Amino acid sequence: MTTELNLTVFQLARRDDGIAVVTIDVPGGNQNTLKAEVFGETDELLDRLMQDVNIQGVVFISGKPDSFIAGADINMLKSLQTATEATDLSRAGQRLFDRLENFKAPVVAAIDGACLGGGLELALACHGRVCTDQPKTVFGLPEMQLGILPGGGGTQRSLRLIGISAALGLLLTGKHVNAQKARRLGLVDDVVPTSILLPTAIDLVKKLQHNRAAARKANNLLSVRGLTQLALEGNPLGRRALFQKAPLRIIDCVETGASQGFKKGLEAEAVGFGELAVTPQARQLMNLFFASTALKKDSGVADAHIQPRPVRKIGVLGAGLMGAGISYVTTDKAQTPVRLKDKELAGLNRGLAHIDRLIQKRLQRRALTPFEAGQTRRRVTPTLDFSGFQNVDLVIEAVFEDLNLKQQMVADVEAHCPPTTIFATNTSSIPVARIAEAAQRPENVVGMHYFSPVEKMPLLEVIAAPQTALEVVATAVEFGRRQGKTVIVVQDGAGFYVNRILAPYMNEAGYLLNEGVAIDAIDQALTQFGFPVGPFALLDEVGIDVGSKIGPILHAAFGERMKPSGSAEKLLADGRYGRKNKKGFYLYEGVKSGEKPVDKTVYAVLGVDGAKVIEASEIVERCVLVMLNEAARCCAEGMIRSPRDGDIGAVFGIGFPPFLGGPFRYADSLGIAALVEKLQQYRQRLGERFAPAEVLTQMAQEQRSFYAD
Repeated sequence: MTTELNLTVFQLARRDDGIAVVTIDVPGGNQNTLKAEVFGETDELLDRLMQDVNIQGVVFISGKPDSFIAGADINMLKSLQTATEATDLSRAGQRLFDRLENFKAPVVAAIDGACLGGGLELALACHGRVCTDQPKTVFGLPEMQLGILPGGGGTQRSLRLIGISAALGLLLTGKHVNAQKARRLGLVDDVVPTSILLPTAIDLVKKLQHNRAAARKANNLLSVRGLTQLALEGNPLGRRALFQKAPLRIIDCVETGASQGFKKGLEAEAVGFGELAVTPQARQLMNLFFASTALKKDSGVADAHIQPRPVRKIGVLGAGLMGAGISYVTTDKAQTPVRLKDKELAGLNRGLAHIDRLIQKRLQRRALTPFEAGQTRRRVTPTLDFSGFQNVDLVIEAVFEDLNLKQQMVADVEAHCPPTTIFATNTSSIPVARIAEAAQRPENVVGMHYFSPVEKMPLLEVIAAPQTALEVVATAVEFGRRQGKTVIVVQDGAGFYVNRILAPYMNEAGYLLNEGVAIDAIDQALTQFGFPVGPFALLDEVGIDVGSKIGPILHAAFGERMKPSGSAEKLLADGRYGRKNKKGFYLYEGVKSGEKPVDKTVYAVLGVDGAKVIEASEIVERCVLVMLNEAARCCAEGMIRSPRDGDIGAVFGIGFPPFLGGPFRYADSLGIAALVEKLQQYRQRLGERFAPAEVLTQMAQEQRSFYAD
């Protein structure tokens, strides 16, 4: 075997059997991404291989662990200035992958780690694909999450390989699939241990040398349009996507390819990519991508020398839905043992049953093997006392929102656990410093505020009280990431950040309802704006009783601008708790699947008729502008460390429309001066709760924005 190392991106090794092994190793990073230089070198590489009469096949493999190709370089995409420039880039990528598909000898992708976006498009252009069975090997076409579509033939080759239904499932959701599902879909030909990836890929090249016609024929008999409801409406991301242009263009590309052929489909894809890549929505989603990426590298503390403590085992207090959810993500994602405690056997059994259901769902989807499912379940052990807590590194309490109870939990943990054990409170509104007043070691007390349901909601707020040790903060951040969470660090205070900006939004929806605006009109206006659910549907899901506990705390802390509308008290007095007791703003019994009618008897309880008509734009402005106003105050007070963290917290914590970038990006896009003027107009009409934050007034005068770019 001879080796040539003349290229910067690729390493080329020619085997004696005529098979070339091309190792992809893009300089400057721990992941391969498709940068501009990759395209140029790939052309040069293919020229060299085509001219070599001895080449009988090619294997592409990554030189970086856990990363085949993670997609296109987002900086390259963000630098595109015009639709024409973006279309030209798409066509260049398509030509390159066409060359790969039409290469004189079989080409196989040997995939270990992330194979996403342009990386999957490259793999689809190969004649065969083999991947490893390790958890970090995932496949996806996530471009829609950036407000664009695959531009390197992904809309067409996925269609040809796995059929319309499966292709739309990837294209319209942006979801990742693991190795086993990729094999079931037909994305890959084989799944093997990492140790034999290359030999298996070489064997596949040899098989294809004798049977180049072995490519699968996709079943494209299903209707493109008929599948969009399943792909788009069946998940929250899809519902949000309905208000963007990307999914409609993706459907057009797939339909064109299915009805008019591959070349026409490629042209539709290039034009669609060009138009979408320079939209404001795509720009904001790219900004959000950069913010999320930067946050993953952030330890949560300013001192780079601070190191997190090791967390080898945790305890969870309270086996309700929150405690069970925390236990589940700990065993499933962090793969860390959990000692789950509750005061009652019935509560423990319910918590364990919830964990079992979550594991069973993954097992049914074949996301886990039976062996892995058993391991996941066995890592959670139950107890009615503090036995088994003598060696835990972290305890997370998930008990009722009661100060005395939480302070008792602190005392119990300090009595039964080592002095180094961190006590994390999952309080949603009580200041961490108040809870730490009962602690002998307050430096070990931190907030870890999860969002319900824990297994689905991606955000974790880590709350640093004044006395919390920096290494404790860093430990909470690091462990939260191990649980699969996007983590922001916020300062201590009533409501912290996410609930504090959510409260005025929810209150304003309540004021609109008190004025007689219909429940569904309010919810529909805000979902059309881009929120995954409306405020009243959200209250039903969270629990009207749960939501009602936060309002008085914030009202006491911040005064009249946080005064609740008063609806919750009337609803609770009528026995309305939301979905949990099937009695809330919406009907839950005797309702057809897919329907969600308003329970109109709510209006009589509140003393309104629901007949007042207000423009949807005003509903949106009133609810959203007070959220932006409160977010600005949080930033000015240092509640959050930066507008970046504030945007991430709002998007991942409460579903602020991601294509608007978050409250701070959205405020900048409106213009700070225009935002202040609009708030003043509502202040004159509706009162002081719309008074512009001092920081916004000052920024408007100085013509400043939250972001420099």
